[in-house]
Amino acid sequence: MKFLDMLRAAERQNGSLLCVGLDPEPAKFPGAMQGDASRIYDFCAAIVDATADLVSAFKPQIAYFAAHRAEEQLERLMAHMRRAAPGVPVILDAKRGDIGSTAEQYAKEAFERYGADAVTLSPFMGFDTIQPYLKYHGKGAFLLCRTSNPGGDDFQNQRLADLTGTPLLYEHIAQLAQGPWNLNGQLGLVVGATYPAEIARVRALAPTLPMLIPGVGAQGGDALATVKAGWRKDGPIIVNSSRAILYAAQGADFAQAARQEAVKTRDLLRIARSDLA
Repeated sequence: MKFLDMLRAAERQNGSLLCVGLDPEPAKFPGAMQGDASRIYDFCAAIVDATADLVSAFKPQIAYFAAHRAEEQLERLMAHMRRAAPGVPVILDAKRGDIGSTAEQYAKEAFERYGADAVTLSPFMGFDTIQPYLKYHGKGAFLLCRTSNPGGDDFQNQRLADLTGTPLLYEHIAQLAQGPWNLNGQLGLVVGATYPAEIARVRALAPTLPMLIPGVGAQGGDALATVKAGWRKDGPIIVNSSRAILYAAQGADFAQAARQEAVKTRDLLRIARSDLA
């Protein structure tokens, strides 16, 4: 199944726009797990089990695993998500961006080793860094476009004087992703929830592309403003929350607390979407 079809099916099945980001920090684990990197799989699998019926996607962040030599735990987790949530797509948050044979290896890592349904990429070295991922037909690739971090202004919000209309860099990326780069309908965009006006601008430039929108929850993004700016019937959004859900409680009930926080966020997003439908 193509990534976009899988995403739409999960959204319908679970009535959700919510993506749970899996950013495991052992120092924040509850109880006896705290500080124990060997329990990364156990912690994340418990979160997956508690939220599998509430989400439209999961998004493991690869650095949180690699930093603790936990790549094998990530492989186990990917397999677990296939069993526990077989209809929910998994986006590997890797933000890769390199050329030629190196990009081919990163694509192999994401789609063959880990079996991800989509991956996040940095497009700033050009289209040839994206092409190797598009050879995996049916897989998705989300390009960094307008990110939620303050330093995003350093490049993304600068004008390109050599192009007609002098678009901002993030606007140019949105146009490329909607147009000539989107050879097989596999591309999406990453746009931060902390900039709802710019979400709306990206949606105007890329009316049908899926948007992965991090920054709701601990980073302060407004869920209602995010949906109103980005969601369209033919333009899906995936709204990510990580820390607010993962670390909703520090006791033995951490998974149940994560579920409760996920329900709250899912329902906020659902209300906002119903107002637009």
